[in-house]
Amino acid sequence: AEVAELRARLRAVRHTVLVLSGKGGVGKSTFSALLAHGLAADETKQVALLDIDICGPSIPKMMGLEGEQVHQSGSGWSPVYVEENLGVMSVGFLLSSPDDAVIWRGPKKNGLIKQFLRDVDWGEVDYLIVDTPPGTSDEHLSIVQYLSATHIDGAVIVTTPQEVSLQDVRKEINFCRKVKLPIIGVVENMSGFVCPKCKNESQIFPPTTGGAEKMCQNLNVSLLGKVPLDPQIGKSCDRGQSFLAEAPESPAMLSYRSIIQRIQEYCEQHHFQEEKIM
Repeated sequence: AEVAELRARLRAVRHTVLVLSGKGGVGKSTFSALLAHGLAADETKQVALLDIDICGPSIPKMMGLEGEQVHQSGSGWSPVYVEENLGVMSVGFLLSSPDDAVIWRGPKKNGLIKQFLRDVDWGEVDYLIVDTPPGTSDEHLSIVQYLSATHIDGAVIVTTPQEVSLQDVRKEINFCRKVKLPIIGVVENMSGFVCPKCKNESQIFPPTTGGAEKMCQNLNVSLLGKVPLDPQIGKSCDRGQSFLAEAPESPAMLSYRSIIQRIQEYCEQHHFQEEKIM
């Protein structure tokens, strides 16, 4: 019955993409927010962003939705909308203050994730983007298990170039393979910094073991692209604005455009292959 409920609620979701990383602080939520904004730039597409980082929900801040409340209707919880075609759901909307700590054990976290999937009235959605916490634990197992009732196009894995990050990201890739979650590809975030004045490039996080490119070659995973450091990204997230709209010609923006296009192409191809099998 539970599987049937989830399937009924999510049957109108065309593509589902998980954003993962074994490491915290690599820019997962930033990437999820910008991916959602980038996909929603096409007004013919309906996009949903689900934040399942229960203990550190930063999506409401990044999307300019702090202080918003979730409303309940006869058809379930209503997402909070940034634009007409971009809806967001996060535990952050259920807290009385952004500074409130969520001190929950695994079963309660899992129950809320199930509620987000079963009780939110997502409606017709072209892309459901799921922002996850770091690691390979409760929340990750739950979301993969619950979404297996429908389908997942795959996971985008975010890393930074240094070995300390890559070490945990290899574990995440291993997790995906163990739970049979397709990997769309890897994004190397904070990949070099070009000084806006002198134009010299610095490696803030030196890729001592070859960075994401070498790791992807070794593990036979696609590298979707490298996003350079840009201070404007952090400023835009703090203000709850879309960096894609604020800096349309920056090198980071051009990299994001290319990555988003590759994710769209993968999802369309994946959908086409599924239809052929059916």
